[in-house]
Amino acid sequence: MIDLSTASDRILAERSADGDTNAFSVLVRRHAPYLRAFAHRLTGSAADADDAVQEALISAWKQLPTLQDPSKVRSWLTSIVSRKATDRIRSRRPTGELDDELVAEHGSGPEERAIETSRMEALTRILDELPEGQRQCWVLKEVGGYSYDEIAERLDLSVTTVRGKLARARQTVVREMEVWR
Repeated sequence: MIDLSTASDRILAERSADGDTNAFSVLVRRHAPYLRAFAHRLTGSAADADDAVQEALISAWKQLPTLQDPSKVRSWLTSIVSRKATDRIRSRRPTGELDDELVAEHGSGPEERAIETSRMEALTRILDELPEGQRQCWVLKEVGGYSYDEIAERLDLSVTTVRGKLARARQTVVREMEVWR
C-alpha cells in the first residue's frame, strides 16, 4: 500500500477520480475537519453539519471524474458542502420542544418567529440565486467570518476578485432584503 499522506490535492483528486479509494480517504481525512467546521457555521448544528458533509462527500465521490481542475478540490468540496448545508437548513421542520426553548430563550412570540423565518427563507432564496462565486464569498465572509485573504486562498482567487464578488453579492442581498425592513 502506497503512503499518499504527503501527496498533493491534485494527485489525490486525480487518483480518486480514477477510483482509488485510498486516495479519496486521504482527501477526506485532510479536508473533513475544515468542511465540518464550515458546515457547522452555516447550519448552526453539529448533527446537520455532519450530515451535510457526509452527503457532500458521497456526492463528491460520484462527481470526481467531472472535476475540471483537480488542484482546486478543496474549494470544489466546499461548494458542495455549502449546497448540502443549505438543503439541510431548508428541510428543517421545527419541533414543539425546540420552539418552546427558543421562545423562552429569545422571548419572541409567534409573530416575531414567523417574521424571522420569512426573512431567513428570503435570504436563502436570494443566496441561491447569486452566482456561485458570489455566494461562496458571501457565505465565507458573512457566515464564516473569514478575512478577504483567507477567502482568496480557499477559493484560489485574488483578493481583488474576492472584494468585487463580495461587493456585488452584498449589493444584491441588501437590495433584495429591503422588503423585510
